[in-house]
This record gives sequence, C-alpha cells and structure tokens, in this order.
Amino acid sequence: MSLAQAREIQLDLVRKVVTENEEGINPHLIAGVDVSFPKFQGIARGVVVLLGYPALDIVEVEVAEAKPAIPYIPGLLSFRECPVILAACEKLCSAPALVLVDGQGIAHPRRLGLASHLGLFLDVPTIGCAKSILCGRHEPVGEEIGSHAELVDNGDVIGAALRTRVGTKPIIVSIGHKVDLASALYWVMECCRGYRLPEPTRLAHLAAGGNLDAKTDY
Repeated sequence: MSLAQAREIQLDLVRKVVTENEEGINPHLIAGVDVSFPKFQGIARGVVVLLGYPALDIVEVEVAEAKPAIPYIPGLLSFRECPVILAACEKLCSAPALVLVDGQGIAHPRRLGLASHLGLFLDVPTIGCAKSILCGRHEPVGEEIGSHAELVDNGDVIGAALRTRVGTKPIIVSIGHKVDLASALYWVMECCRGYRLPEPTRLAHLAAGGNLDAKTDY
C-alpha cells in the first residue's frame, strides 16, 4: 500500500478505538510486548511476555521473527511491528486480560499508535507505555513517584507523562484500547517494580534483545 493509503487506514480504524473501560479490568494475566531489530539480520523479532498478576511472575514467553513489511516511517510504526507481535501472541497458551505495549496508543498524530492498532486486533484492553514523546507537550512532572502531567496536542489530552522512578525521565502513558487514561495510569503504576519501565514492557524489551536473564537497571 502507499503511505497515503496507510494513513487513510489509520483514520478509519481510529473511529473504532474505545477510550473508556468497557467493563471492570481485573486481570490475572498481564502481557508486555516489544519488537527488536537485530543488527545486520534484516528481521524483526516480536516478543510477548505473559505475567501473573499481582506477583508479576513470568508465566510464558513467546517469540516470532519475520522480515519487516515496510521500513521505519514515523507515524506508521504499527504497520511495521504489528504483524510480528501478533505472530508471537498467537503462540500463547493463555490469553492476557491486559496488554502493555512499548509504544504509543492515542498519543499519536492520527491517534492510532501501535498500542491502539494492536488493541483493535487483539480485542483486549491495551496501554501505550512509550519512552519518549511522539507528539504533544506537557507541563513539568513532579519528582515524586506517581506524579504525572497531561500530554496535550492541539487542545486534546492524548496521554500523560508519568514519573515511575526518581531521577529518571517520565514515561509516556496513553490509552491504547478499551481503557481510560486514569485506569491506564493506575495499571502502569501497579506494574512498576522500582524500574523506569513497568515490568511487562521491561521484560519484553529484555527478551526481544535476547537478554531476559541479564541483570539490568533499565
């Protein structure tokens, strides 16, 4: 497809994104997903790590690899990463009730980032947990853990910058699908264990890089 067609697909799909809790989220299993691109191999490695809640112990780790369909294009990351993430998710023996995604949800120029696109495919609540801002601005965030500031773009609140660890930059939390922003912030904090990233996406990031058993302070 052309870039214009991809953007049109996003504009069509965004109308299907649910930005409220359809029903009470009470997950026993929470997943984190991430994608890496091993150097010089020409492949994408998609990983899903399934954790039991509230202990956040690892229940299952699944990996899929494939050649990316398109190169990296800002704003169209989901077309590059969704296929290999979905391939990994299809291998799961148990289905998560909530998925945290290393990427944006509606904090996206067309309000359809990776977390929202993936949520529509999986039909489960998803939350975007990005390391940096794609669009929008926010006021300074307090230093206390749990402090947050709304992320605003063209007058719309599209997410929040959330302080998850003292002395590190906030992460960007946004609605993916079937969850509201307050719940998204709550569940991200519930999944934090002293690191900047919540455990589901932190462990998925490590697994995608082949370093799940390595010690890290990320």
